[in-house]
Formats: sequence, structure tokens, C-alpha cells
Amino acid sequence: MSKIDRREFLGAAAGVTAGVTVAKTEKLFAAPAVHISNGTPDNPIAISSTNGLRGVARAAELMADGMDTLDAAIEGVKIQELDPNDRSVGYGGLPNEEGVVQLDASCMHGPTRRAGGVAALEGIKTPSVVAKYVLKYTDHDLLVGEGAKRFALSYGFQEEDLLTDASRESWLKWRANRGPNDDWVNAEPDETLLYRPTGTINMNVVNPAGDISSVTTTSGLAWKIPGRVGDSPIIGAGQYTDNDIGAAGSTGRGEANIEVCGAFLTVENMRRGMHPTDAALETLRRVAHVSEARLLDDRGRPTFGLSFYAVNKNGESGGASMWSGRNHAVFDGQEARVRDSAYLFERD
Repeated sequence: MSKIDRREFLGAAAGVTAGVTVAKTEKLFAAPAVHISNGTPDNPIAISSTNGLRGVARAAELMADGMDTLDAAIEGVKIQELDPNDRSVGYGGLPNEEGVVQLDASCMHGPTRRAGGVAALEGIKTPSVVAKYVLKYTDHDLLVGEGAKRFALSYGFQEEDLLTDASRESWLKWRANRGPNDDWVNAEPDETLLYRPTGTINMNVVNPAGDISSVTTTSGLAWKIPGRVGDSPIIGAGQYTDNDIGAAGSTGRGEANIEVCGAFLTVENMRRGMHPTDAALETLRRVAHVSEARLLDDRGRPTFGLSFYAVNKNGESGGASMWSGRNHAVFDGQEARVRDSAYLFERD
């Protein structure tokens, strides 16, 4: 990949466009570890779930200006955390069954090999930043609940009501429509009630020096049991970084991912020589193989969605999903775009 000058880079980052690449659905690279070279990308690379399209452009721009990889990735996901119209993460995220927004996040910094996370955090818009503070200022990897909140407040974070009017309205409609024989009058449904919403953003980045970081942040499964924690704040599941190899992270059914340590497994697949796309597909095969019977359809396929996103040290990136029809966002060194993800199963 050729280098681009500062003016060309900023023009590309500003012009976020959509593109499509061919998804590899079956073939795995069987090459030995030599597939991963000692090279590094000419320009910053960032990959994320699709809701991070603005974020990958921002993270790449900041890395080009010399910002640390983890700081740049967190600035990227903060765009969604602070957006009240994004009901998947941060401010405006959909609440638990009691109407309380509980947020989770974790991060890893490749150069220092440190990690941090928070779970069931209430009242703080940017859990990704709190997770970074856990990494930076403590000897711990994970703080939860009220302790995580007190920690954030001690560092000057402002406590706020995270439930926007739109998210509150969705929760009220869900509560009213839970069952035909309860004491609530059914409300007019909306698209939020047609499925069980989930929402997460994962971002993985590498700079021209070959330094790597990852971050995942979420408001979790909508209407969850209070205190439920998915994969996002779990290091090795929601995200994982090895500065010698690459980084990976996920969105989708967190419980299924936790049970295979999916982000760690994807990085280990890259260590074995797999391209990031194929590494993610191999992890999905593992998930499908170990899923319990109640979560499988009559053809033995998982009934849930799960996606992985990965980048290696020399700047190759890829995404893969359990089912077809999914995509991801990437800044490929030239521009930010949406790419089709590889998939394990074709939708009927």
C-alpha cells in the first residue's frame, strides 16, 4: 500500500463511502504462520462493527496525527456513545427490564499489554473511557456495578440520566406488550418490539509502527435481567489484543462468545497463520459446534447472531458473521467504507 500525504488522508477520512468486497464463506487459509509477515501498514487501519463507520475514519485520522492507538480507538467509539440517537451504546442505549441503562466496556493496549473494563455501569455516558482509566490507573482488569460508578465519579466523570425519551418510549411499549394476560394495556408496537434488540460497537486498530489496540462498548441486550453482563467487558471475549499478532472483537450474542473466549481465539487463529477473515470464520465454526441444543434450529444451525472483526499487525482486516447479510466498517488506509462480511450460514 502506498503512502498518502496529509491532505489526501484528510480528504479520504472526510469522504466516508460505502463499498463491497467479496466474502469468503468456506475456504480457510491453511498456510503456516509465515502468512503473518513482519511488515506493518503504510497508513493507519481501523475495523469495527458497521455502527462505527464514522469512528474508523476518526480513529485513523487521529493515529495519522500521532495519537496512541488506544486513545484513537476510544475517540472513535465515543462518537456513538455520545450520540443520543444511537440506542446501541452509551447515552440513549436501551435499558434493562426495570428501565435502567447499564453499560459495559473493555479495552486492551497492545504496546503495554494492559487491559481494563467496566460492567453494569450506570449514569456515565462513556464507559470506554472509564475502562481505559481502569487500565491506566489500577492494578485490576474489571470493575463492576456501584464500584465502577464510584470509580468513575472519583475521576471527575459526571453522573447523568442516560435514558432518552426515545429509549424510554421503547421500554414502555415493551413492558406493556410483554404478555397478553398481564395488567398492562397493550401499546401500539414499533420496530423495536419486532425483535430482541442488541447493540455493541467493537473497534480494532493498528498504526504504521505496528502498534495495536482494541475497544468494545455496549448497552447490552435490551430488557435484560438487571446485572446481566455479556461479552463486551470480558477481556478475551468482547475484545482482545496481542501486539505481536493482531486484535479482534465481537458483536451479537455475548453468552455464546464468552463460552469460547472468541476474541482471544480469533487472535490465536491469526497466530496460526490465518487471514483475519478466516480466523473469524473458524471461531464462528467453534461457536456453532459447541452451542447447546436449545439454541439450534432443526438443521443444527445456531438461531442467534454473532459477528467478529479482526486486524493483524501488517494491516490486513476482515469481518465474519454467523449468518449472511451482515457487514462491517473499515478504514483501509485510504477511505472509510462498509464491506460485506463473510458468513458461516446462508439465510434461507
